[in-house]
Amino acid sequence: MSDGLKLRKAHQGDNEFAYQVKRAAFKDYAEQAWGWDEDSQRVLHERRFAEQDYRVISLDGRDVRIISVAVKPDCLFVNQLHVLPERQGQGIGRTCMLMVIDEGSKLGLPVRLQVLKVNPRALAFYERLGFAITGDTDTHFLMQSMRLHESSPEGLD
Repeated sequence: MSDGLKLRKAHQGDNEFAYQVKRAAFKDYAEQAWGWDEDSQRVLHERRFAEQDYRVISLDGRDVRIISVAVKPDCLFVNQLHVLPERQGQGIGRTCMLMVIDEGSKLGLPVRLQVLKVNPRALAFYERLGFAITGDTDTHFLMQSMRLHESSPEGLD
């Protein structure tokens, strides 16, 4: 899977793509959890895109996924991870997350993230990758990788 998979730092021209991927992959779950207001989501996305370190993942030259990961003092935190629905189930997410786990391992940090409780598919995905629930909020499960990945494709940098 990693042969045609490329990761690059997002630039301002990727802002709309990132929003459309989020909307396509996340809207149904957000509606279930708290509702989707297009204007509010757009404002939230603009703020996050400006503040977070977004990466665009392409497969065979076509942009298919966005990811945002932050190095914190106690962990590598996955802020955003969305894939175009027509590209889900093809191993892209697994490969990306193995890259993140490898990056955390190199930094000596656990990988943490949160998953909407209304998204059992994502929860199962992360559990298959060795993440475990470490807590929860009203809307999210808090998760942490319970294993270090020893060999994966190139890291996030």
